Amino acid sequence: MGQTDLSPPLGRHGGWAEAEPPCDNAAYAELPARPYDFLTLAVCRALPPLWSLLGLRRAAGMMRHYLRGTGSPCRVDAEALLALPAVRAAVDAQLAGWRAEALERWRAGPGGAAAYPADSGWRDALITRRVHPDWWLALRCVEFRLTGTVRVAEDGTVAIDYRVAVEKAWNFDRGGSECGVPFTPFARLHETGLAREFTVTGEAFGHA
Repeated sequence: MGQTDLSPPLGRHGGWAEAEPPCDNAAYAELPARPYDFLTLAVCRALPPLWSLLGLRRAAGMMRHYLRGTGSPCRVDAEALLALPAVRAAVDAQLAGWRAEALERWRAGPGGAAAYPADSGWRDALITRRVHPDWWLALRCVEFRLTGTVRVAEDGTVAIDYRVAVEKAWNFDRGGSECGVPFTPFARLHETGLAREFTVTGEAFGHA
């Protein structure tokens, strides 16, 4: 019967204990709305139909959720995110690290089969326009955390069962920009109560 390693989980070096908190925008509905805020709102309402026509359905859905103003979490397809090369590469790098660390502990141990808990901590992967235009507009980057168990058989064969959790604060960072487009007018929609920031969540499971 194999032994379970009770020492600290594999892979936590470099990971964050918590997902990145929301940015330092003003609180929801803290600021008075100005006429130009309603102009920004009109522009944002025109974007989802346009993006949908262009096949950017995920981006359209995120903007609609922002404009609904509920602030409720929005669940995404984590399996589809894992299919993106940039995200898959980041996840595979963590799994490779787990595998190497588990084998190192196993070789230093008493022998026989062993199981090691693993936890990457929170990390991020950048999604660019070249990677996937729809996911880029929808998220721009994704924060993920892998947890799981690495099992090493008596012959040194390694198998990993893991869960990928996705969590991201969806907002426009005041003072930020993308492609020359300033984010502050869009952040003001949250700050004036015309839209509301929310959390993106998702999960997927895998075996390696």
